[in-house]
Amino acid sequence: MPRLLRADSSLSESVTKLDADVVVIGSGPGGYVAAIRLGQLGKKVILIEKDKLGGVCLNVGCIPSKALITASKLVKNARNASKMGIDAEVKVDLQKLQKWKQDIVDKLVAGVLQLCKVNNVQLVKGEAKFLSKNELQISGANPSRVLFQNAIIATGSSPIELPNVRTDGKRIFTSTEALSLDQIPGKLAIVGGGVIGLEIGMAYANLFGTELTVVELTEQLLPGVDPELVTLVSRSLQRLKAKIHLRSKIKSCVDLGDSVEVLIESPEGEVTTVVDYVLITVGRKPNSNDLGLETAEVRTDQKRFIIVDGNLRTSAENVFAIGDVIGGSLLAHKASREGIIAAETISGLSPKINNVNVPSAIFTDPEIALVGLSQSEATKKNIRAVSGKFPFLANGRALASLESEGYAKIIADEQSTRIIGMQIVGAESSDLISEGALAIELEATLDDVASTIHPHPTLPETIMESAENALGKAIHIQNRKR
Repeated sequence: MPRLLRADSSLSESVTKLDADVVVIGSGPGGYVAAIRLGQLGKKVILIEKDKLGGVCLNVGCIPSKALITASKLVKNARNASKMGIDAEVKVDLQKLQKWKQDIVDKLVAGVLQLCKVNNVQLVKGEAKFLSKNELQISGANPSRVLFQNAIIATGSSPIELPNVRTDGKRIFTSTEALSLDQIPGKLAIVGGGVIGLEIGMAYANLFGTELTVVELTEQLLPGVDPELVTLVSRSLQRLKAKIHLRSKIKSCVDLGDSVEVLIESPEGEVTTVVDYVLITVGRKPNSNDLGLETAEVRTDQKRFIIVDGNLRTSAENVFAIGDVIGGSLLAHKASREGIIAAETISGLSPKINNVNVPSAIFTDPEIALVGLSQSEATKKNIRAVSGKFPFLANGRALASLESEGYAKIIADEQSTRIIGMQIVGAESSDLISEGALAIELEATLDDVASTIHPHPTLPETIMESAENALGKAIHIQNRKR
């Protein structure tokens, strides 16, 4: 464990001095994973967190949102069960639902805390600021200074706020408050039709019949995602009777006390609507301010994302940065992998780095998951690609589960048939995509996947048959023309 150092005569007696091999700033899925791995490798580690262990993802992001989304799927399936001859009356208790969600979070936080303890990671509560390349101060209830050999910055990101709309955490809020509502949202306006907004909005629509109004600045929902995949989500939103405003923006939000008046500027002109709540989800910004980065000679780009090299090393040789604070895909699993890479690099190992093969999962209804390159991305890289697709409608398990909407698509290099990408939209896509990630990681070919026996009847068969389709030998659908 880090040892106490003799008090510096220039400091207050109340300031504790510590030392460590490595300090990790931020305990989210990147930070705590890095700290635990460092502990496993025998390093003396201090993990600094200003708020809650587990960061945004565990406390007010990935985990609580997926808990609510899981509940919403259960409700939707129960209401659709009449197609099977099963009539069920569904009643949702919001208070019990929120307690169940929080219990999950609490159990996971307790688990992370125990793992830190058994791996000799010292947790320190407070805000960290660099005093030099080898020292930082921690402000808070127990002020301290830490001397270190290496540091890992894992401070994450926070929601971007609109200049003309101020969030109050009550009627106008970010995803943090949206996940902890104590009243059923009858009408919800979502500013920003990206991943976070649509995930939360569709969950509440399926749970409570919440009426959605989505305002998106670009010409499509889920900007950056293949439009073909987004089509099915748009269709689902239409079934939920959501009002979608594309190429639109918010001009103002006026709090009326028990509701909010929203003025939307759209291509058709100004539109006014009154809702119960407004959820602002227009992107995230790096938490890189107030860290004293300049003092440590750590450089950032124009958007304040920390600049790193291929080994996640910053412009200060002994300082690394991982996760959202360095930009790219703002994904928890990417941050965790980067945490391991940084920890092992600091420890003198040579971890394998693959920044291309990072799967994404979007928990809308239906789910979208993708990994590797799309066909258009392959073309931009001068790769001649071939693809195969298999619809859920032709899959027995999907039909038996009332989940026949969607498809699996596989992309491969035409010459070598090596798999370079996969896209899935439909039920359980977030689970299915791992097969694609593994195939790319192992440099598998179309024949490798097509000749691998998949159990029947299961959804993963759609992946096998999409590979067969790319080879022109699918059994259960008409093959593409070669």
